[in-house]
Amino acid sequence: MSTTALPTAPSAAQRARWLVADSAALARRNLSHVRQIPEKLLDVTLQPIMFVLLFAFVFGGVIAIPDGNYREYLIGGILVQSLAFGMMGPGVAIATDLGEGFVDRVRSLPTSRSAYLGGHMIAELAAMTLAITILSLTGLVVGWRIHADVAHAVAGYGLLLLFALTMLWFGTLIGVLVRSPDAVAGFAFMAIFPLTFVSNAFIPVAGLPDGLQQVAEWNPISALVAAVRTLFGNPTGLPADPPWPLAHPVVAALLWCVLLLVVMVPLTVRRFRVRATG
Repeated sequence: MSTTALPTAPSAAQRARWLVADSAALARRNLSHVRQIPEKLLDVTLQPIMFVLLFAFVFGGVIAIPDGNYREYLIGGILVQSLAFGMMGPGVAIATDLGEGFVDRVRSLPTSRSAYLGGHMIAELAAMTLAITILSLTGLVVGWRIHADVAHAVAGYGLLLLFALTMLWFGTLIGVLVRSPDAVAGFAFMAIFPLTFVSNAFIPVAGLPDGLQQVAEWNPISALVAAVRTLFGNPTGLPADPPWPLAHPVVAALLWCVLLLVVMVPLTVRRFRVRATG
C-alpha cells in the first residue's frame, strides 16, 4: 500500500528569503521608473539644492547665529526639512499603485504578502538617501563642515536615516488613507509646512514671537534639527534656558521617531490590507 507524502509548510527561513527576494524585485521595479522618468527625483535633488542656495545666499547675510555662522546652522535644518517633505513621494506612489490596480496584480501573483510594502520602502529609502547625499555635498560647497568626530558624524547620519524611515511610513499612511494621489500633496503640505517653518530649522527659536516660540521649542522637528546639529558639531542657536527637548535633543529625537513608528507602522499595514483586499 503506497502513501502520498503531504507537502510540508515552508520554514520561517524560506519565507524570509522569499520576502527579501520579492521585495528586492519590486524595489527594482520602482527604481526602474526613475530611469524612465528622471523628473520623479526633482523633490530629492534640485529642490533641496534650491533651498540651500536660497537660504544661504539670500538670508544668510541678515540672520545672525550667536554661536557660529548661518550656513553651518542652516544645513541641519535643510536636511530635516527635505526629509520631512520627502513623505509626499511614497504617499503619491502607493496611492497611484492602489488606484491603478497594480497592488491587486502583485497580490494575485505567488509573492509574499508583505513584498509590496517591503519593495516600496526599499526604493523610497534609496531616494531619501540620495537626497541626504546631495544636500551634504551642496552644504560642503557653501561652507558647511562637520566638526564632530567620526562616531558622532555616523550617528548624525544614522539619525537622519531613522527620520527618513519615519517620514516614509507617514507618507505611506497618508497614501493608503486618501482616495486619489492628488490628495496626498494637500495633506502632506498641511501637516509638514507649519511643522518645519514654526521650528528652529531656519532661525533660532528665540527670534520667534511669544506663543510661536513655545510651539517651536516643543516641535518634534526642532528636536530633530537640534540633534543633527549637535551630532555634527554645528551651531545650535539654542536659548539660554532651553526646554527639555532642546536641552536633550538626541534623546528627544529618538523618542519622537520611535513613538511615531510604533503608532504609524501597524496603522499603515492594517489600512493597506483593507485597501488591497477591498
